[in-house]
Amino acid sequence: MIMVASYCRVSTDREDQANSFEAQQRYFREYIARQPDWELYAVYADEGITGTSTQKRTQFNQMMGDARRGKFRLLITKEVSRFSRNILDTIACTRELKSLGVGVMFMNDGISTLEPDAELRLSIMASIAQEESRKTSSRVKWGQTRQMEKGVVFGRSMLGYDVKDGVMTVDPRGAEVVKLIFRMYGLEKKGTSVIARELRERGIRTYAGNTSWSGSHIVKILRNEKYAGDLVQKKTYTPDYLTHARKYNHGEEPLVEIKNHHEPIVDRELWNAVQAELRRRNPRGESSSGHSSRYVFSGKIRCGECGAGFVSRMKKRKDGSGYRRWGCCRAAVDGRRHTDAQGNVVGCDVGRMLRDELALDILKQTVAALDLDRKQIEDRVTGLAAEAIRAGERESAGSAAALEHALEQLMKKKEDVLDAFFSRSITEEEMRRMKERYDGELSALRRRLAAARERERLARGEAGLAEDIRRQVRSVLGGEAGSEVFYRNLLEQMVVYRDGRVEVTLRLLPMKWVFALEI
Repeated sequence: MIMVASYCRVSTDREDQANSFEAQQRYFREYIARQPDWELYAVYADEGITGTSTQKRTQFNQMMGDARRGKFRLLITKEVSRFSRNILDTIACTRELKSLGVGVMFMNDGISTLEPDAELRLSIMASIAQEESRKTSSRVKWGQTRQMEKGVVFGRSMLGYDVKDGVMTVDPRGAEVVKLIFRMYGLEKKGTSVIARELRERGIRTYAGNTSWSGSHIVKILRNEKYAGDLVQKKTYTPDYLTHARKYNHGEEPLVEIKNHHEPIVDRELWNAVQAELRRRNPRGESSSGHSSRYVFSGKIRCGECGAGFVSRMKKRKDGSGYRRWGCCRAAVDGRRHTDAQGNVVGCDVGRMLRDELALDILKQTVAALDLDRKQIEDRVTGLAAEAIRAGERESAGSAAALEHALEQLMKKKEDVLDAFFSRSITEEEMRRMKERYDGELSALRRRLAAARERERLARGEAGLAEDIRRQVRSVLGGEAGSEVFYRNLLEQMVVYRDGRVEVTLRLLPMKWVFALEI
């Protein structure tokens, strides 16, 4: 008796497809039962799974595993497109099965991999199946985009909004939490980590139903335009229909934006104020999880007792000057330990704070202790900087020449406008409007040209700049100085323990440096 298996798949779970799915499985069982020398081993079936990749097809992968273990000798399936819509997967899998002594029969296509010309015919059918998948993907994307332009929402429910059948409606309970967050940040000027901590302390739940608020969670809410009544879709896209991997859309495809699409939770005035405050606190526009990444230690210091991150708070000295210190986000404020009704300690009791300047001093000592060939690093970095300066000089020269040419062309256009007016080819209003436009463009071009010439001038001082760079590199490697960007990129993590130990790890280095805080 020959052990026989079958494989079937449908790509959606709609009712009509579900009926087809059941029918396929029933057909294979009955078909195998009618063959006198065959015995059914298993029916492998993937439902609601695309055929362009084998990665998420659990039954398909189970089938391949059983074949490798010699569980069956023949596999039957409806057609090539049910087996796979990816030509590379089709050829690779059928070749592997054949090497294992397992033949594959594609019943509707009349192909058996045990026949001599099977691979040629299989390649043709697999190519057709893959092309059909590409066309289907294009049609689906086109249809979704048209729906988005009509205002249909593609997405899930979120804090403050329920999404059903492409329509957004306000969820009153969630909306109150959203309004609270916007007020705390925009009006009370609280930081995102402080807001997250206060929401946790109040027991307010996230949309997921827990109280695990974080600074990054708050930032996402504050930046979400839906709360102002606007809708922006296609923030992610699928560049490859075979892998279905989604990527953030950074201009690769046009966004679909609709102003005043649905009922807002936050009024426009507060929304604009919050966006302005976000830009003010983080002028470089980088994402943040409570503190701007302009701080060296944001997200880098962790508690050795509970594993939570340290957050920073500004404190004042007696003379009125301020300083920043870091403490566990789960610790009680100012070291006071709180207890619940049962007398259990609430939060972390690591009992250690780390001032910003002390953390920076520890990091500088770590850098200074590195066993490095400082001369070689100085030469290498300075050489790279010199190459960049020379490249910048060439680019600036080319840029300046192009801008000068553009300036000449624009001035000629402005002269042509005056000639057209004096020859009565255009009206005075048209002349005035065109002249204002050209004057604005000329001013912008002159500013860009001045900046390009300044870059040229700076680049000509290559020797002096290179020596300045060498001095800075030497100073950084010696732990005497260093930019925040350099230290932030170098530091992997600091861990602070209750006994005063501070463990430091640097990126790509396996060792740890241990320091002791004064008691």
